[in-house]
Amino acid sequence: MAFSLNNIHHFPPPSLLLLLLVFLALSVGEVRPSVAGRAAGGYKLSRDVSAQQEADRVIKLPGQPEVKFKQYAGYVTVNESHGRALFYWFFEASSKPEEKPLLLWLNGGPGCSSVGYGEAEELGPFLTRKGKPELKLNPHRWNKAANLLFVESPVGVGFSYTNTSSDIEKLGDTITAKDSYAFLINWLKRFPQFKSHEFYITGESYAGHYVPQLAEVIFDSNKIASQENHINLKGFAVGNALLDDETDQTGMIDYAWDHAVISDRLYHDIKRECNFSIAHVDQVSENCSLALDDYFTVYKIIDMYSLYTPDCVNTNFTIKRTRSLPIIRGIAPKLFSKFDGWRRKPAGYDPCASDYTEVYLNRPDVQKALHANVTNIPYPWTHCRYML
Repeated sequence: MAFSLNNIHHFPPPSLLLLLLVFLALSVGEVRPSVAGRAAGGYKLSRDVSAQQEADRVIKLPGQPEVKFKQYAGYVTVNESHGRALFYWFFEASSKPEEKPLLLWLNGGPGCSSVGYGEAEELGPFLTRKGKPELKLNPHRWNKAANLLFVESPVGVGFSYTNTSSDIEKLGDTITAKDSYAFLINWLKRFPQFKSHEFYITGESYAGHYVPQLAEVIFDSNKIASQENHINLKGFAVGNALLDDETDQTGMIDYAWDHAVISDRLYHDIKRECNFSIAHVDQVSENCSLALDDYFTVYKIIDMYSLYTPDCVNTNFTIKRTRSLPIIRGIAPKLFSKFDGWRRKPAGYDPCASDYTEVYLNRPDVQKALHANVTNIPYPWTHCRYML
């Protein structure tokens, strides 16, 4: 049986105009000779590589608008002995892909899908639509500027899976970074025409951990890697990064009080009873838990990420949320991570956007077109997986 993840914390969607990205250029030593310019028109692929790419080619998704750029989706094995494989969705740049950089996007959580959020609701070429089993072309899609790669990581998130159930109990930042590196090495063997393109890693929220840690693994590995396994890393960008749990979570309480979301009494109860520097959620006192329960109860009627817009009240969706999946043990926000309210979905401009995505990605014809769910995961695809 394959085990896959999926319900966690996620920050608001990025905006090309409003989101401040912190960019750090990396010195990676000698740049290998570029093959850019040959990918689309002249890069010669072996017969086996051509067959692998063609097997992953997505010809057209149900309800998809016509586009001229190519897209691919499927699985890349990151650990053969355990049967661990990560699901990806890749879009060539909409013009001159042979001249554009390769960009990896990672969502956070930890445990949230870059396909569900990044591709379908934020910066990908296709966005899901209200009331229709169709997609619309995103006018702000990032593949206008780069070849765009989305990966569901770690194993268990979205369509990614492992055939070794004990893997789910051992996940954390270190394994996630190593598996993501293994994914990139193997993906570039499948798509060698992008191997010498400039490579950037980007993400948001808990990707404030994922992105720099993966960059460090690549940077260190490049020092000893053969030319075949060299990755042309040029930099990384992180938006609204989750970096310090104590600061972030204390700030959320202050923010709620400042905006009259919680009462003076509840604010002072939390300040008195809760220690945001604790090492693990098991150390939370009973009085703190009761106070935080009251805090998150407010967000059942108010959108945590957009206080002055409506929450989603549409009850016509067929996908049922479930908490019956095994909990994933990994690095997560320490104090808040045991509270359901911490795993509320972002609203964006349409508070029901994530519901449209879950309906769409659970359609059998969509999964078939994406070469997804090949192991018949025994529960619906959802955006996030509960991690501690």
